[in-house]
Amino acid sequence: MTWLVGTSGWQYRDWRGPLYPKGVPQRLWLETYAAEFATVESNNAFYRLPSPESFAAWRDRTPPGFVMAVKASRFLTHIKRLADPEEPVARLMGAASELKDKLGPILLQLPPTLKADPGRLDRCLSCFPAHVRVAVEPRHPSWWSEEVRAILTARSAALCWADRRSRPTGPLWRTAGWGYVRLHEGRAGYEYGERALRTWAGRIREAGWPDACIYFNNDPGGAAVRNARRFATLL
Repeated sequence: MTWLVGTSGWQYRDWRGPLYPKGVPQRLWLETYAAEFATVESNNAFYRLPSPESFAAWRDRTPPGFVMAVKASRFLTHIKRLADPEEPVARLMGAASELKDKLGPILLQLPPTLKADPGRLDRCLSCFPAHVRVAVEPRHPSWWSEEVRAILTARSAALCWADRRSRPTGPLWRTAGWGYVRLHEGRAGYEYGERALRTWAGRIREAGWPDACIYFNNDPGGAAVRNARRFATLL
């Protein structure tokens, strides 16, 4: 089994100390990060799509086997709200494909105000190339229906298993032959405690995925770095 553990992003100034030694310039942070973690979730594209050259540079700066997941643009998910997805998806893939064999899943994180629209979701998923993995993180309870589950399964798209304050934010459906997990915030502050980490490790093992990507999004103060390190040992 291949379970890759990393963090959501790597460019955080308060990670000096927890991850980046004093004296290491910011331009070498990705190399430093990739020396310890085998995967990262890039949030850059959510705010502003990086150029194809940027994705190519990240590919060249990371070691063989490194995997970079990419969070899809908020233009697609939050502004268009999955409507007319063809052009935004094509533009995203035109740039992100420069990662080549290091391209991991594409994450569609939906806004919490977006109610379920199975038709839009299905149309959006159909726009991605067949070889590209897509994970979906709905954040409105109306998405928890058998119709939505069936669409994800038919498209081999993974329902993102997400957590806030040490509780799953939705059902733990297995809709693809691989997994995608995001851990946003522990119960006491940002950091997850040992019990919560062990519980999540057990859930992932029980899911039986042959491979999965797990990302800690609790970046303040380096909590994500400490939790990711510990979680990797638990798996």
